[in-house]
This record gives sequence, structure tokens and C-alpha cells, in this order.
Amino acid sequence: MTAIEQKMPFDINKCARPNILALEPYRCARDDYKDDGTNILLDANENAYGPGLALSDDGKLANGGAANIEVDLLGLNRYPDPHQHELKQLLIDLRNTHVHTQKSLTPDNLFVGVGSDEAIDALLRAFCTPGVDKILTCPPTYGMYTVSASVNDVGIFKVPLNPADSFNAQPDLINAELSADPTIKMVYLCSPGNPTANLIRKADVQAVLEHPTWNGVVVLDEAYIDFSLEGSSLAEWVAEWPNLVVMQTLSKAFGLAGIRLGAAFTSPEIARLLNSLKAPYNVSNPTSQIAIQALQERNLNVMRANRQRIIEQRERMLEEMPGIPGVGRFLGGRESNFLLVEMLSKPEGGEGSNEVALQVYERLAENRGVVVRFRGKEVGCFGCLRVTVGTEKEVTRFLKELREVLTEVYDGKESRPSKRVEEKREKDANGVVA
Repeated sequence: MTAIEQKMPFDINKCARPNILALEPYRCARDDYKDDGTNILLDANENAYGPGLALSDDGKLANGGAANIEVDLLGLNRYPDPHQHELKQLLIDLRNTHVHTQKSLTPDNLFVGVGSDEAIDALLRAFCTPGVDKILTCPPTYGMYTVSASVNDVGIFKVPLNPADSFNAQPDLINAELSADPTIKMVYLCSPGNPTANLIRKADVQAVLEHPTWNGVVVLDEAYIDFSLEGSSLAEWVAEWPNLVVMQTLSKAFGLAGIRLGAAFTSPEIARLLNSLKAPYNVSNPTSQIAIQALQERNLNVMRANRQRIIEQRERMLEEMPGIPGVGRFLGGRESNFLLVEMLSKPEGGEGSNEVALQVYERLAENRGVVVRFRGKEVGCFGCLRVTVGTEKEVTRFLKELREVLTEVYDGKESRPSKRVEEKREKDANGVVA
């Protein structure tokens, strides 16, 4: 008998950490419906107009300022700049608006990493003791707060947003929980919310920050902030509050989801902690070089122009979708590049219906090549789809297909879901979504 035959069989269930074995993984937008290049993707809140870079019609670097965008291929044998001073200064310059404070941020107020998700995880590792401490979230909200907490064996306490008040936060209830449980070390607030698309009121953030006895960190996730009114970002407000962290990303308004660049604005003390514990050289040279160019004025103008086109299509959807029989209320706010909209149980005078919403979601994707997101199982979102705002052409097709699919649903043209749909419904019931 060989040594390997004599060896006791490996049992992953006895070896792996229990909290990891029990983990429900983050479900990406592409998990359910793979893109073959022909689908209209209104599911991941990406910028449908492309990157905020001055490019020619064929996607090449245009002549002029954008021609300075160069990925240093000859330098890829060297590790990237571990401190990212130039990139940090440009991000700071963008957010030093002096709307919320007369103080100015410096690069010492900044952590940059691989998307906002790295900051979410780093904050948990910096402030929460595994198996002891907790975070507080306000559902419906971004799914990675829960996934990262579970990975780090950190408990999760939930104080829902108030669906009856446009999904605003409930600072009195949050503060009551912070008073009752000192093991809650962080409060995660998403503003604009995902999937609610509304800003958290500044006064509500301040009410939590002013808690007289709680010693913890307030984390404000502003991934979609550039789709809100100018001056909405509270990034510079970290100069006034030493326990405030404001996270942002270049994935949304900047149209640079592919470079995976996120930032956390905070006090120098917290930034120092986050920068000390992160992996070395974690922001690659190509990512840094593209991000630096995206923050130049020429390319910021491209981003702003694309943002305006998205806002125009958002307003169009708000105007035209209510004219489609079976479309109900828009819930939450209008401060993002997506909308949360209710599907009704019948064409006129119906109530929100998860059955209709699921059928619309499935039929749009499987039969029409238009992918949105079903959100009906989240707090206050019964019967709802989250629809990313696309280009003018994409919105035109979405509106047409939505009208036709709703007609099919109400006419009962299809009644038996496929095996694939049944399996996906089971995932929707149990999985963590974004």
C-alpha cells in the first residue's frame, strides 16, 4: 500500500473555517445570464456610454490630450508605486469642493485599493475582532457588506431603511442599537443607495456621528455619487469627523469598472491603518496610469458629458415607463444611474407582484436579450426590478421589450418555467446579490 493510500482522506468540512463553509458567495450580475456580446446589459449599473476617456469612434486613443494615456509595458517588470501620491492628489483635488467644510483634504486622508470592496474588507479587518464584534447595515443595501463580514467572522446587525419614507435611514433606531451593543464597531450606509438610488440625508449621517457614547466608525459608500446633484458628496466632510469614512469608485460615473480602482476618504489616522494593512503594490501600474488620465480635465469633461446623457435617459425612463400597463411605482430616489421600479399583479390597478417581476426579469433575459435585476426579495422592494440606465438605443429597446413582455405575462402565454429558471429562482431566494 502506498503512502497516499494509507493517508487519511482529506475532509474539507473538518479543515476549513466554519464561517467560510457557511458562506453564501457574492452573486455577480453575470452569474445568471452570460453575455454573448448581443445582450443589452442593464443589470450591473455599469456606464453604458463607455469609459470617461477621450477616445475615437473605434475605441482608440484620440489625438490631443488623451494621447498621453500610456500603459508603460516596458516597466511591467517593476513593482508599481506603493503610495500612489499623484493619483491620490488628483482624487483629493476633485473632492475639495468646500461645500461641507472650509478645511482641505490632503493625500494623507486617502486610501486607494482594488475597488471599494477592498476598503470594505480592510475596514472590517482593522476595526472588528473576529467572533466578537459586529457591523450594522441598513437593508436593502449592497451585498458585499454582508459577504465581507461573514468572511471575517464578524456579526451583522440590521436596521432597515424606511420604505415608507423613500428608504431614508432611521438614525434614532441606529443610535439605539449602538447604545445597546458596544460590540457594533461600524455602521455601513450606502448613499446613493443600492438598490434604492436615494441619498442618505446629511442630517441623518450627522446624527449617528454625534452619538455621545459610541466609539465606532461610520462608513458612507458613495459609489454612485456623481449621478447626484453637484455638492452631494460628503467626502471632504471627513476633515470634520475623525470617525467618518467615505468610499468612492471609478467604476460607475467614470465608466472604468474594468480597472478596479476604489478610494476611501477618511482621517489621516484611519487612512494610515488601512494603508498599513493592505497588500503591497496592490494598485497596478496600468490601473494607476489610466486613473490618473481619467482625472485630467479633458477626460473629466468626457465623463461629465456621458453622465449628462445618462441623466437624460434616466429622465426619459421616468417619463415613459409609467405609460406601460403593468408598471407601478418608482421606489426610492432618482440619484443614480439606475431605477427601482415595481411590476404590478395586473395591468391596471394592481399591486406589486414578485411573480410578475420574476417572469418579466426571466423573459426579458432568456427571450429578449435584455438583462435587468430582480430585487423583490429585499426589504421594501416587493415586486421590484432594478434597471440600469442604458444608452438612448438601449433604453428604446428596453421600453419596447418591457411592454411586450408584460403583455405576454398578463395574457398567460407561458406558464411553466424551465428547469433553468427554477434553479435560478432557488438562487434568488437564497443567494447574496449586489
